[in-house]
Amino acid sequence: MQLTEKDRELLALLADDARAPVAQLAKRLSLSRTTVQARLDRLERGGVIAGYGVRLSDAYASNLVRAHLLVTIAPRALVKVTEALERIEAVRALYSVSGAFDLIAVIAAPSIAELDGLIDRIGATEGVERTLSSIILSTRISR
Repeated sequence: MQLTEKDRELLALLADDARAPVAQLAKRLSLSRTTVQARLDRLERGGVIAGYGVRLSDAYASNLVRAHLLVTIAPRALVKVTEALERIEAVRALYSVSGAFDLIAVIAAPSIAELDGLIDRIGATEGVERTLSSIILSTRISR
């Protein structure tokens, strides 16, 4: 799908506040409300906007211990491992990557002890060969 500059501006506004009223978006873009609504509909239908979600506040996120977990999996185990990790609520995101590792999981737990148990649980998952974890100390940029 071809995006215009106004489409990109609209997406940037939504990234800042996905709950912004269409009228407010229209005013900030210097477009009519119906034009903005039509753009939103087109971006949703075209798969550019896959959904709207909640971004946790820094105050709440600071109550969680988060980590990046790099995962090496056995050959042909991607589907099985992905399904297993999808069932773990503490796995916030899972990415396929190139390089020495196959996956990067973003995980979160209320304490170091629970994070440690979670890392052990993921490491014991059938098809997982090796993990390497890095605790996230702070978020410098989040878009």
